[in-house]
Amino acid sequence: MKTFNEELNQHVAVINLAKSCSESIEAAANLLMKTFENGNKVLLCGNGGSAADAQHIAAEFVVRYQLKRRALPAIALTTDSSILTAHANDFDFDSVFARQIEALGNAGDTLIAISTSGNSKNIVQASKIARSKNINVIALTGENGGALAEFATNLITVPSKITARIQETHILIGHYWCGAVEEGLNVSEFA
Repeated sequence: MKTFNEELNQHVAVINLAKSCSESIEAAANLLMKTFENGNKVLLCGNGGSAADAQHIAAEFVVRYQLKRRALPAIALTTDSSILTAHANDFDFDSVFARQIEALGNAGDTLIAISTSGNSKNIVQASKIARSKNINVIALTGENGGALAEFATNLITVPSKITARIQETHILIGHYWCGAVEEGLNVSEFA
């Protein structure tokens, strides 16, 4: 059995490797700020742990991260069980997020598409639809970005093949974005 220290060392190693993504991560933070400043919204999607990350990040934008301020428009497309189950039942699961983007997305919005492999069909389809509607796509992936890389406005690939380490890094990145947006926006305008 692996010790906790071994697991922690692996975590720290991947976090340190993620420094190679700093430029893309900061560019994504600027894109998110611009999205909110222009009166647009952020949509988020992912599967499993990535769905939980989508919901977590959306909650930080809507409620708050660290500063008391007005709510920022962010929607996790992973939370409406009626839409998810009706669409999966009537059509298929591969287009469940794309359908919501058709209904809710507007040009100038930003989609945060989360897939550790970059190959989740429903995330790739959502990103393809988003790009066709002039919605920016921030792709959070691992390894080489997979099929999702083709549709990303901004691609962030955590340099790891281990799902847990990728997800841990994704939530760190999400927290960075929330803090950067709060600090970058004129908070007095949004109080």
